[in-house]
Amino acid sequence: VASPIGYLEKAIPDPDSRVSDATLVAKKAWDVATSPLKQLPMNLFIMWMSGDSISIFPVMMVGMMLFRPVKAIMSVNSIAENFEGSQVVPQMIVYVFSNLLSLALALYKCSSMGLLPTTDSDWLAFMQSPKHLEFSGGGYVLS
Repeated sequence: VASPIGYLEKAIPDPDSRVSDATLVAKKAWDVATSPLKQLPMNLFIMWMSGDSISIFPVMMVGMMLFRPVKAIMSVNSIAENFEGSQVVPQMIVYVFSNLLSLALALYKCSSMGLLPTTDSDWLAFMQSPKHLEFSGGGYVLS
């Protein structure tokens, strides 16, 4: 069977649809850098849904919200190794800043649950009791 008129065996590449590898790597790096920022609204909703009570579910959610950004900030060098180009430093600054925002949300949730020592009464164990200047006694002596 003969090929139809105008049919070519070889595909013609569209020059507009080609994207260079450098722009793809930069786009992927920006996606990684802004991924914690994109998770922030979901984390806000989860923190709101978990409530302010001290029970296992809210404490587990706050623990996850505390440890995940810390681990991500500690592994920033391994993430930066995967990307190259002139935009690596701004991307990693955005990545660290967005993880710090997540950490701030977790600390706010800890404060609203009463888990952070933010009032004077939380530090009473470390305060010295005042000395008594006078003593009084009274009553009857039974002999």
